[in-house]
Order: sequence, then C-alpha cells, then structure tokens
Amino acid sequence: EQSEERKASLSADRKNLFQYRVKRSNSHSGSSSPYSVSPVSSKSQKLLRSPRKAARKISKIPFKVLDAPELQDDFYLNLVDWSSTNVLSVGLGTCVYLWSACTSQVTRLCDLSPDGDSVTSVSWAERGQLVAVGTHKGYVQVWDVAANNISSKEQKSCNDKRFFQVCGLKWSPDNQHLASGGNDNKLFVWNLNSVVPVQTYTEHLAAVKAIAWSPHHHGLLASGGGTADRCIRFWNTLTGQPMQCVDTGSQVCNLAWSKHASELVSTHGYSQNQILVWKYPSLTQVAKLTGHSYRVLYLAVSPDGESIVTGAGDETLRFWNVFSKARSQKEAKSALNLFTSIR
Repeated sequence: EQSEERKASLSADRKNLFQYRVKRSNSHSGSSSPYSVSPVSSKSQKLLRSPRKAARKISKIPFKVLDAPELQDDFYLNLVDWSSTNVLSVGLGTCVYLWSACTSQVTRLCDLSPDGDSVTSVSWAERGQLVAVGTHKGYVQVWDVAANNISSKEQKSCNDKRFFQVCGLKWSPDNQHLASGGNDNKLFVWNLNSVVPVQTYTEHLAAVKAIAWSPHHHGLLASGGGTADRCIRFWNTLTGQPMQCVDTGSQVCNLAWSKHASELVSTHGYSQNQILVWKYPSLTQVAKLTGHSYRVLYLAVSPDGESIVTGAGDETLRFWNVFSKARSQKEAKSALNLFTSIR
C-alpha cells in the first residue's frame, strides 16, 4: 500500500506531464510573443504607447480687434510700431495716436494738419521713451512721449536723399548694419563706416518693403518682394551669398522673426491678404491666418515676443497669438507681465 504522500506526488506528475507553458511577457516590455499576429513590431508598439508631445496650436482668430479710422492702404507707409514699454503708436492721417496695451487708454501724440503734412511712418526708440515720426513732406520729428513734445528742436529734412523711394529699413540686432529696400527692387546692406552699400542684392523682381534680421543666426537677413515677385529670400550677409527662397503666392508686405524660436511671420497683400507663420530653415508653414479684407501692410511684435499686431486698409488693427516661449505658470500669472492685462 502506497503512502498518502506517494499518491500525492504521482498525481502531481500526471497533471504536469504534457502541460505546455508559454512565458507571458509584460505588455509594456520590449519583448512580444513569437506567435503574435500583429504586423507591428514590439519596438513600434512601444513607440506608439509612449506619450507624444502635442503640436503647438495657433488660434486662427485674433484675440483683439481695434478700429483704426483712416489707416491708409499704401504699400510705402509704415504706420504701426510697438514699444518696449507696451505702447502701440499708430499713424492715422495727419495724427499719431498712442494706445496703451496695459490700460487700453488712447492719447493723441501729435497733429500735422496745421503744417499741411501727414504721417508716413512711426518708429519707437529702443527704450520706448522717444518715437520718430516721418512725414509726407520729408521731415522727421522725434517726440518725447512723457513730455508730449518734440524732443529735437529742429526737424530734419530728408528731401535731399530722394534718389529712389525707400520702403523698408531695418537695423541688425547688433546695430552694426542697416538693410534698406526700395521701389527699384534692390536690397542694400550698409555699415557705419561707408556712404555706399557694402552689399547689393538684385534678385527681387518687385519693390522690397519687408525686411527682417534674424535674432538667432548672426548675419541672416530675410526680405520679401512685392506683387511681381511674391518671394521671401534669405541672405548670408557675412559672405554676401543668397540662401533659401520660397514663393508665397502673394505680395510680401512685412516680415518679423520670433524672439524665442527659429520662426518668422510674414504678412501679405495681393491677392490673399493672409498672415503666414514659418519654421526656419525648413520653411514649412506652421499656420495661416486670415481675416483682413485689405492688404496686411502693417506689422509689429509685442515686447514679450508672443503676439503680433497687424493693420490693413480695412481700418482695423488685429492682435494674434502666434509665437510661444517656455515659461512657468507662475511667471504667466505675474502682475509684472503687462501684456496679460489686454487678453
């Protein structure tokens, strides 16, 4: 007679004699069963399960729209600029108005009608205290915003330099070079020590109004041509060589680089009146914004570098969130962030 312990041992052996076991793997590990019917490899499955960074979304509608009566539909004017102190200057007819992005207060800086003149351009000084006003008669007035009077006692005439019409003008980030574009379809680069251009680019087939220096790549200059050209071209001003070129399909009115990433925004006229955001150097479109019913002739970037304002002959100013920067939630809610007050 077999003992109870012996019987239990034999019974266990019979049960396990032909049992087939498959090693089960963790579904989140890199291995998979050799008998899996899935056409996706284990490495691909792991990649698909991993969290992906969401693509940045840019709103297709402006977050604010302001009326701008008498904002001219003129390709050769530059009537909008945004100061480092968060104040927008806008030239409307014979007057220059200031709009505070902090308080939404509007003040009139000057009126040129007593002189029979009108505003053709506005440009803030770096510290946001002085604003230069160009006039139709060829004068430049420099206004002290705090004192609300002309800072320079004498107006400076530019009539003696009108060999051709200059419609684009931008200083390089280091203030060592000046790029100018005109209705002779040429783009010039000047330095501080020469009375003639140090570089001349003639590839554009129409007036060059849109000019922007990259803040990320030393010597990189972007320019855009008018209706007969429609191209954004990039130049290496360190070597004088042309780089990429992209046909946008529309008149290029303005260009501006992001302060925080290698991206730029372009505004356009005939015939689509759109706003495009590009990645550089791939030149892929990040976003296309529409809404203006006239040429988007005016463009300025907010001091925090995240938003832009565009202006057109439809007599509106539209504010868009197009650029982003990495910042903490605490910083975004800070009372020192002046721009949050108009959102």
